[in-house]
Amino acid sequence: MRTAFKIALMILSLIPLYFAAVGAFGGPVPQNGGEPVTAALDNQFRYLSAYYVSLFLLIWWVLGDIDNRGTVLRLLVIAIFLGGVARLYSYLHIGTPEPMQVIGMVLELGAPVLILWQRHIAHSPGPVVP
Repeated sequence: MRTAFKIALMILSLIPLYFAAVGAFGGPVPQNGGEPVTAALDNQFRYLSAYYVSLFLLIWWVLGDIDNRGTVLRLLVIAIFLGGVARLYSYLHIGTPEPMQVIGMVLELGAPVLILWQRHIAHSPGPVVP
């Protein structure tokens, strides 16, 4: 069960790493249909994209001791979930985003399942395997 959880987290952690690279180095223009954006929007988009690197690194830090780093994982999942709520707000009030963004929103809104899974692992009998 711990191994499956670790593998799932490893795979899921690649998503923010991908978007960090694409967003920080590619900017928002590709997601804006190729249309230019203001310098302020480009700057903010790239800045926020870089935050995905910290998400990736913190997930990998949690992987080092999933039994005892549940609090950090819960904080990360809450941040991810809140991002999903913000996307849902945009979806409901502005309109339907690109399909990949909808998939991201669904994953973010479903992230609290990871808290339950980690809690189950931390309280299950057996050796604590970092």
